[in-house]
Amino acid sequence: MTDTPHHNATDPQRAPEPAEGPAGATRRSVIATLGGAALGVTALGLAATRAAAKAPRSADRPAPPLAAACVLTPEQTEGPYYLDLERVRKDITEGKAGVPLTLRVTVIDSTTCATLPNTAVDIWHCDALGVYSGYVAGGSTPDTTFLRGVQLTDASGVAEFTTVYPGWYVGRALHIHVKTHAGGTVSNGTYHGGHVSHTGQLYFPETYNTRVAGLSPYRNNTATRTLNARDGIYRNGGSATLLTLTQTGSDLNKGVTGTVVLGIDPTATP
Repeated sequence: MTDTPHHNATDPQRAPEPAEGPAGATRRSVIATLGGAALGVTALGLAATRAAAKAPRSADRPAPPLAAACVLTPEQTEGPYYLDLERVRKDITEGKAGVPLTLRVTVIDSTTCATLPNTAVDIWHCDALGVYSGYVAGGSTPDTTFLRGVQLTDASGVAEFTTVYPGWYVGRALHIHVKTHAGGTVSNGTYHGGHVSHTGQLYFPETYNTRVAGLSPYRNNTATRTLNARDGIYRNGGSATLLTLTQTGSDLNKGVTGTVVLGIDPTATP
């Protein structure tokens, strides 16, 4: 599968996303999802971890939190739509329509299980119609920056974003790209320096994807929606990177909260 939105399927300037290849041993891992925003690492017991690890998991259900709390998160391809903006902001919507999404990412050290404060979490994703900002596609212009931003993790290792549920484009399941950066600093609202310690992607349960697809403006997206199980990138570890979603009230239009835990090696470099 490629990571090229349907608006750019014939654009010669858009290179297809390379297939995910094997990563070094220091960068392989498993994403675990949690219902809460932070991980109580002191409560982890070896026996509980082993028991959770043995529990069966379907292809579209998040990994049990104890099973993957202290191992590295699997690397996935960066894709062709990353922009090195490093703009530090919580709300990245810039007025884009869609189901409100509060995204909470907890970052932990995969070796010690300790949470990692002051880690930069960098995310980017397409809008409801499958368009990325910063590219000439489907009405987008090169100087747009919607649905991109960086947040530093707090004392509990949590970075929180206000965004919208992403849409889709040909060949890809619904996803959010993510990087973590370590060792940098913030000045004038921009993250500087440091190094990338993880590159991956986050996914959404199909039960929610189907419901969201029937809402406005998603129902105006004419691209064929690719299910998680049919996405080649998702199949290479994506079942471990599903967000845990909690709906806000009875009306899906009111929004959802998505949580995930990233286990990283803060000393790793690309």
